[in-house]
Amino acid sequence: MRQAVSVRAPAKVNLLLRVLERRADGFHELETLFQTIDLADELTVELAGDSVALEVTGADTGPVGDNLAFRAAQAYRHVADLKPGVRIRLAKNIPAGAGLGGGSSDAAATLRALDHLTGGAVSTEALHAIAAGLGSDVPFFLCGSALALARGRGDELITAPSLPSAAVVLVCPPVHVATGPVYAALAERRALGGRQAHAQLERVPSDWDAVEDIAANDFEPGVADAHPEVRRALGALRDAGLRLAMLSGSGGACFGLVSSASEASLTAQRLSDEFGWRVVATRTLEEVPAVETA
Repeated sequence: MRQAVSVRAPAKVNLLLRVLERRADGFHELETLFQTIDLADELTVELAGDSVALEVTGADTGPVGDNLAFRAAQAYRHVADLKPGVRIRLAKNIPAGAGLGGGSSDAAATLRALDHLTGGAVSTEALHAIAAGLGSDVPFFLCGSALALARGRGDELITAPSLPSAAVVLVCPPVHVATGPVYAALAERRALGGRQAHAQLERVPSDWDAVEDIAANDFEPGVADAHPEVRRALGALRDAGLRLAMLSGSGGACFGLVSSASEASLTAQRLSDEFGWRVVATRTLEEVPAVETA
């Protein structure tokens, strides 16, 4: 049994995000197209001690007990009846509250690491049940695909062949967007303007032109209204001529595609100088980072 592994936990962007009807359980039906990007937290997971311990460097993630990586380890130990403790070292590079799924990715990476360390101490079904119980985005990060269409609460997944890697400019305005007010703003907007019906996406796009045809985020108008920084970021990306310039998730990170890595670097530097915010030149991923021996 290997005692320590490392794994990168990538961020995601939403190439499509539709919010549909409210379910009987109080959650909303969603339809979203997840795409991982090469901005990642880094985790080292070790079987050690007799409890779960988490050490975080980088961005502040709040109380340890609320951290999704910590909760994932606790849940795995419980389901697997794992006697050794778990020690997690987490280097945070993905900003919190930005709609990039950092916490969910950390949780999935922890589950993947523990599954590797224990040689699969729980069944695949149990592992995915743990993921779904931790949060709507966690099953995507666990599924092993860099691109997937999600429905339901986000846990009904249709994985798809990867799109060609594309250069991305990611703008992270200094705002933390809470999910509750975002849903409330969307409900108010729909009550005032009438509900717009959306046809369900029939297939996952196979190229970036097809993605551009369906790209949309139902949260974007409300988040941009509530946070002027988000509106500025979206305007700057669109003025610069980037493809798919849009909000990711419930925000406030915004992204767009450019033709090359060099153009992404130049655009990111220019926007960083202009706004004084974190702006990242990155790319979409074609495969999920592997678990490696630490």
